[in-house]
Parts: sequence; structure tokens; C-alpha cells
Amino acid sequence: MARYTGPKFRLSRRLGISLSGTGKELKRAFPPGQHGPNQRKKLSGYGVQLMEKQKLRHMYGVNEKPFRNLFDKAAKMKGKSGENFMVLLESRLDNLVYRLGFAASRAGARQLVSHGHVTVNGKKVDIASYSVAVGDVIGLRERSRGQKSVKEALEGRNFLPNYLEFNDAAVEGKYVRLPERAELPQEIDEKQIVEFYSR
Repeated sequence: MARYTGPKFRLSRRLGISLSGTGKELKRAFPPGQHGPNQRKKLSGYGVQLMEKQKLRHMYGVNEKPFRNLFDKAAKMKGKSGENFMVLLESRLDNLVYRLGFAASRAGARQLVSHGHVTVNGKKVDIASYSVAVGDVIGLRERSRGQKSVKEALEGRNFLPNYLEFNDAAVEGKYVRLPERAELPQEIDEKQIVEFYSR
């Protein structure tokens, strides 16, 4: 399945969440299309489960196959499958690059990683889905720190999660601990996703 490249605002309105994080897409609080405000609102149980799955998948920008593989990995871990799954998604390198403020969006973070600008513990890593371990240090290569997009993203960062530390002098961040459920997206009901994949 190819990555979604269509209009993001339209997709955000369809799912009912802001995929950009700004909330601009949801000025019209109804689905897109000619009959948007008058569409049938009632969803079946399966429809609700599918909607939650699609919300989380598009939020992190992951294709269906790797998304399912990550869920299977989470299901084999100790604890609650849904929470484990969200922690694994949050631990992806592209997501943490976004959280640290090196990029203004997850798509921008994925591009930074795939173009070889990001390092983990001083070594270049160009795999966006790379799973970052607690204690790993994420930085930028020397030649990449002066990029205009990176500087603008860092200046525009207004929030840093408690499970990350940022060293302004070295322009690098550390993944200090696994996030707790309360620190992860609250608009997602992960139990519905577990039920969707447990059918």
C-alpha cells in the first residue's frame, strides 16, 4: 500500500482529528464533500474500530503492513497491548525527531531521517522506523544543523515531552524514559484498535 499523498486537511476532517497538530483543519467540524454536514453519523462497531485504527496510523504516518507488524510485536510484550503499541509508535526515530523540534511535522522529520541528517548515539541512521531505545541520544550531523528548516522548527517548538531532554548547546536530545499513557495522544482509543486486530 502506497503512502497517502492526498490533501491532509480533507483527511483530518474525515477522521475528526488534526493531523498537523495546529487544529487549522478542523475549522469546519464536519466531514469533507458536498454532503459533509448531512452525512450519516452513526457508525457500526467495526466502523468505530476502523476509524480509531486509521486515526492512529495517519497520525504517525505509517503504512498498513509495518503498522500491523508493530502491533503484533506489541501484543507479544508484557502489559496492555494497546499501550505497548502506542509506546512503540512513539519510540520511532522519525516521531522523536519531530518531538524534539528538529522538524515542524512528522513528514518533515521522516524526510530529515531518510536524507541522512540524523544521528543516534553519534552514528548516522537513515531509517525512519528505527526503534530508539531509552538512553539513546538523537542529534543532527554537523553540516545539517544550519539548515533553515531545522532552525525555524527549533524556534517554533513550544513543547517538549517530559520523557525527552534537549541540550541546546549540542543541539541534541536524549530519550530518557518510556512515555506514560497520559503523555500520549488522548484522542485515540487504543482498545478499539486492539479489538480491530483481534477479530
